Amino acid sequence: MTAPLAISTLAERLRRSSGIAAKSDIASVAKLLGLSGDDIIPVGDDCAAIPDGDGYLLFAIEGFMNEFVAGDPWFAGWCGAMVNISDIAAMGGRPIAVVNAIWADGEANAAPVLAGLKDAAKAYHVPVVGGHTNIRTDRGQLSVAILGRANRLLTSFDAEPGDALITAIDLRGRYREPFSNWEAATDAPHARLRGDLELLPAIAEAGLSCAAKDISQGGIVGTAAMLAECSGVAIDIDIGSIPKPAEVALERWLLTFPSFGYLLSVKPWNVAETIARFAGRGIAAATIGSISQGSRVSISDGAASETVWDFAQQPLIGTGKLARPAMEAVA
Repeated sequence: MTAPLAISTLAERLRRSSGIAAKSDIASVAKLLGLSGDDIIPVGDDCAAIPDGDGYLLFAIEGFMNEFVAGDPWFAGWCGAMVNISDIAAMGGRPIAVVNAIWADGEANAAPVLAGLKDAAKAYHVPVVGGHTNIRTDRGQLSVAILGRANRLLTSFDAEPGDALITAIDLRGRYREPFSNWEAATDAPHARLRGDLELLPAIAEAGLSCAAKDISQGGIVGTAAMLAECSGVAIDIDIGSIPKPAEVALERWLLTFPSFGYLLSVKPWNVAETIARFAGRGIAAATIGSISQGSRVSISDGAASETVWDFAQQPLIGTGKLARPAMEAVA
């Protein structure tokens, strides 16, 4: 049996992981576009939330790495719908429709990607309503955008000191090797998939939480870092309390992209009901950390604590409350 990593070693590996490093690329793009999170439509959330009458239109887009599209084209297509729908849910919304842009070397190479997208659209009852096609290129690429609507938002900007950090992850799956995608959707009953996603807007509308993010390629810690930066808070994660499959090593799990996985910032008096809502649908949920004043995201194992990222030293995505002083300094 492999000995557990020292907390300092684990923190360093997380800090240098490709998933978290990719999130830091957002900072340079945000700077070039002049975005700070202070904009009319705050930047740094899972979706742009556009005020619309008594609610919000939600608009998001996902692009996929070339090696992922080439290595598992059907699943890349499925993810085109799934991860966008997850972004909508993370904002407390419900999806309306998706569009796609696909590049491929011929129709035969485009077919499995489009089949995956079509199958996911059917499973989630979210129509594909158009897009852009180029099947006369030398490599496969995919981008998918989505429109949704929320009555009451969950955002990345409203986690507050004193809140508990909850995670909710569907553990009924397996890795889609060789990638770090925990796949718990493609063979699940379609009605269950849609019912599970309804938990997020229901939680928002019940006032149980007002801040959340879906767990992305940065994994649990990278996603928590983005939430902390946007909200201007510190987060300490107790790695021993994170729900995970028994057979999966902790380091890999912390860098995993689950098909259903969310972080929520919840007031202490709403924790029990929030966890119960997920548990009632067979989804593992637990309090995994605390939110406080400060600028650091750290992990602890009960005996020691180690900082993974300190926004006072270096922004991650470059938007939100903790990033604003740094953005102003370079303006």
